[in-house]
Amino acid sequence: MIGYYSSLEPMGLVDGPGLRYVVFLQGCKLRCLYCHNPETWKLKEGKVITSEELLHKILRYKNYYKNGGVTFSGGEPLLQSEFLIDILKKCKENNLHTAIDTSGVGNGNYEEILKYVDLIILDIKAIDEEKYSYITKAKMNEFSKFLAIAQKMQNPFWLRTVIVPGFNDTKEDILNLSKFVKKIDNVKKVELLAYHLFGVDKYKELGIDYPLEGIKPMDEDNLLELQNYLNSLISNDDK
Repeated sequence: MIGYYSSLEPMGLVDGPGLRYVVFLQGCKLRCLYCHNPETWKLKEGKVITSEELLHKILRYKNYYKNGGVTFSGGEPLLQSEFLIDILKKCKENNLHTAIDTSGVGNGNYEEILKYVDLIILDIKAIDEEKYSYITKAKMNEFSKFLAIAQKMQNPFWLRTVIVPGFNDTKEDILNLSKFVKKIDNVKKVELLAYHLFGVDKYKELGIDYPLEGIKPMDEDNLLELQNYLNSLISNDDK
C-alpha cells in the first residue's frame, strides 16, 4: 500500500503519551490561518512510502516505545484513509499504541480507521461555524461528522486548541470552549497551544502570503493563565 508523507520523527515527545514515532502524512483540505506546515497541503508533493517500508522503520525503534507508541499526524492523516488503515493494522499487530493527530476532516471511512486507534488528538479550530469557516476556509460539517462517529466508537481524546491573540484569547472564549468540551465524552486532556511564528519563513519560501501578518505570538504567561482557567472550569463542573 502506497502513502505520501512529509517527514518522520522517531523520538516525538509531545504527540501522545510517552516517547513516540511520529509520521507526518501529506495532504490537507483545510487552509488554516495559522498553519505552520503549508508544505504538507498538497498530497502528491510528499515523499512516497509503502506501509511495509514504514512499518520496518517504526519497528527499528520499538524497544523505545514501551510507554509510548506511534502517532500519525500531518497534514491531515484522515485524507489517506486506506493507507492509514493498513499501517494502523500493522502497528496493532505488533502491539504498538496508536494515536492520530487530526482536525477531523478527511474523506470518510472513519469507523474503520478508529477501530485501530487508541487515542485521538483532536485539533479544535473553533466551536462555532462562523469562526471555524474564517480560520479554516471550510465548513464545520465534516469535523462534526467525525466527532460524532468517534463518540459512538468511544475513542479517548486529547483536545487541543491554538490560541491566537485578539481572536480567541479572552476568558469568555475559554468559557465557551469549556462548554463545548463538556459535551464530549472520554476526554483525557485539554490543551491550549500558543500561536507562534515558526512557519512564517516557509510561506516566504513557497511564495504564499502569510494570512496573519503582524499578529504577535501568544504570550506564554497569558496562555498559562487561560489554561488554568480552563482547567478550573472543567474540573469544577460536571459534564
